[in-house]
Amino acid sequence: MKWSDSLKAKAARLKRLTLTVYYVARDPRTPFHVRALAALTAAYALSPIDLIPDFIPILGYLDDLILIPLGVALVVKLTPPDVIEAAREKSLSAARKPVSYTAAVFIVLLWLAILFLIGRWIVRLFR
Repeated sequence: MKWSDSLKAKAARLKRLTLTVYYVARDPRTPFHVRALAALTAAYALSPIDLIPDFIPILGYLDDLILIPLGVALVVKLTPPDVIEAAREKSLSAARKPVSYTAAVFIVLLWLAILFLIGRWIVRLFR
C-alpha cells in the first residue's frame, strides 16, 4: 500500500467523521451542549478559514491535527449511542450518493460568467 493510498483512506474517514458530527448536530435527540460542540466542530472542519493559517510552519497544520480530532472525539463521547449510529448511517449513505459532474460544470461556468461580467463592469468604470 502506497502512502498516498493511506492518505486517501484517512481523508475519506475524516470526511465521514465530519459528516457524522454534522448529522449529530442536526439531530434533535442530541443534548443542546453537544449539538453546539458538534456544530462548531463541523463548521471548523469544513470552513476554509483556520484559527492559525496553514502557511505558518508547523503551527498552521497543528491546529487542524489537534482541534478537529479532539472535537470529533468529544462529540462521539458525549452523544447517545443511538444518535451516533443514526448519524453514521446518514453519513455513509450521503458519501455513497453519486456526484453530479454536470452540476459542477454548470456552477463553475456560472461563476466564470459572473466574474467576466464583473471584469467588464470594472473596465467600463475606469474608461
